[in-house]
Amino acid sequence: MDSYSIIIKPHVTEKTMNLIDLNNEIAFVVDRRANKKQIKYAFEDLYEEKVERVNTHITTKGVKVAYIKLVEEEMAEELAVRLGVF
Repeated sequence: MDSYSIIIKPHVTEKTMNLIDLNNEIAFVVDRRANKKQIKYAFEDLYEEKVERVNTHITTKGVKVAYIKLVEEEMAEELAVRLGVF
């Protein structure tokens, strides 16, 4: 799978907006078949930011959401502004 097919779109909720400010994390809807390593490499390839860790969650609707914590402080907020989330 290529990077564009793994990372689908930003996941924007009130909780994810708080995570951007407080924990330097950003959330994306990802392909359900992708594992954490694939998500990490795809994110680093697309957005050229270093990833500290990736946590995943499958919602009750069957959508896989990846919570990506970035290494550099305040980079999640800058990336959210670039993507038009903020």
